[in-house]
Amino acid sequence: MQNVLKLLIVTSLLSFTVVTSQLKKENYTLNTVFKIPKWEVLDITFTANQNVASPYTANFYAIFTHSNGTVQQVPGFYNGNKEWVIRFSSSLEGNWKFTTYADLKKIHHKKGSVTVSSAATNNHGALVIPKNDPQNFYYEDGTPYFLLAFECDWLYALDYHNKKGLPKTEHLLNLLNQNGFNQVVMNVFSYDVSWTKDSKLKQHPEHEFGGPKDIFPFLGNNNNPNYSALNPEFFKKLDRTISLMHNKRIAAHLMIYVWNKLVAWPNMNTDADNMYFDYVVKRYQAFPNIVWDISKEALYYGRADEAYIHGRIERLKTNDKYNRLVSVHDYKYCSNFPDKVDFISSQNWSHNIYNKMLEAKTKFKNKPIFNIEHGGYEESMYTVFTGDYTNAETCLRRNYMCLFAGVYTTYYWQGTSWNVIIYNPFEQPKEFYKPKFIYFNYMQKLFSKLQFHKMKPIPWHNGSGYNLTDDKGTVLIYIHKENYGIDAAFLKKKDENRTMQWFNTLTGEFTKEVAIKKQGKFKSPWAEKADAILISRLK
Repeated sequence: MQNVLKLLIVTSLLSFTVVTSQLKKENYTLNTVFKIPKWEVLDITFTANQNVASPYTANFYAIFTHSNGTVQQVPGFYNGNKEWVIRFSSSLEGNWKFTTYADLKKIHHKKGSVTVSSAATNNHGALVIPKNDPQNFYYEDGTPYFLLAFECDWLYALDYHNKKGLPKTEHLLNLLNQNGFNQVVMNVFSYDVSWTKDSKLKQHPEHEFGGPKDIFPFLGNNNNPNYSALNPEFFKKLDRTISLMHNKRIAAHLMIYVWNKLVAWPNMNTDADNMYFDYVVKRYQAFPNIVWDISKEALYYGRADEAYIHGRIERLKTNDKYNRLVSVHDYKYCSNFPDKVDFISSQNWSHNIYNKMLEAKTKFKNKPIFNIEHGGYEESMYTVFTGDYTNAETCLRRNYMCLFAGVYTTYYWQGTSWNVIIYNPFEQPKEFYKPKFIYFNYMQKLFSKLQFHKMKPIPWHNGSGYNLTDDKGTVLIYIHKENYGIDAAFLKKKDENRTMQWFNTLTGEFTKEVAIKKQGKFKSPWAEKADAILISRLK
């Protein structure tokens, strides 16, 4: 029976070997009109046999001019093997003409055209923050974006050695899609963890991705780095992952550095450091699903200081011609220098995380707040990193506490967040812990239906719960399962005709919507069993 199951799993993996990618690749030829849909990505490849002393820092870009007069500068990059790439995407339909500019004569002053057709129905463009609603995220076409993130630092490594496709990555991303996650917090490169690894991993080496001997963004490897040049094969593999995420409409929250994962980075502000940083920005900015993050825990671990982070942000904004959103995984930095970031990232493990997030929401009235790490790391088959909370329901509650303070949030599972990646948890043996992704499926559906971006925290209406209210009078009250009953007298005004129903955070179940009684406490039908949300609407 076990052999049959293994065969079924292998067969299902093989069925995913052909990756459907939105990254269209075309070789440059004179008089060719390239065609792409709006908000999709096109690589135009040029070949030049001429040797360049430092190809990864060489001057190469194109100026695109739309028929309406709009001008877009697009950086190019060296792709190895004498290939040079202009990577282009457009938020405008219609006709573009381009001219290249380069240090190399063979790829200088090449002219061409691109026709951009209408967008696919499920492609809403890049993530933006509108001036008329600066505490919320939207897509470029105006569609609200309820950010629900998932941490997977080693995602780049999951199918790195598979030359044919990304079956494991696709399987995991499909799970995320099915359960409401629409952003992955990830590193360009992580090497290994410093904490003691679970001995059970020795029995399942297929789940261990830390310490790769042959994966490195520079020449050489992490133990013996050669900073004289970059490794184009590394970035070609990362292209596949970012492109697949774009295809599935999952944002890549790309942390360019990480200090506590044992990476042998070059010294700060050296030529090698700048070469790596600039190359990442040049190579990935055309993807509409990119969100920049300078570094995970940017001011921790004694490497970077504020001046360095300032310089990186300025460098990014100079080089990013698409103006993708940028933040820093460090609340102290974001709090002290809010004008340098597009949204505030917070890493907070406090027991009163609701109050901490509410303080941030109140303090930064012109920025979205994103709790990127709340100290809850749901348990898995392996003990990877426990933080302060591992129980699935407790971790879920902390996510809701953030949401009811009006801020966005992130989910961590110990089976995918770091060096351990169990990409197919629901196909593992019985004894393996199965993560509660489904809880977040219910969360995403709830807040998409009730329009989170229109909800505001009303702390003076909290009572023993947490309150969100929209401008039409719809009220949500989050109530812990230990709560005996909540008075919420403001819902019982004599001059208001209100309804109520309950939502179970663990099952996604809704009770029937009924009229509110003017007497007695509101009591959850799942008291002692599940946290619940009381939903009250004005008739």
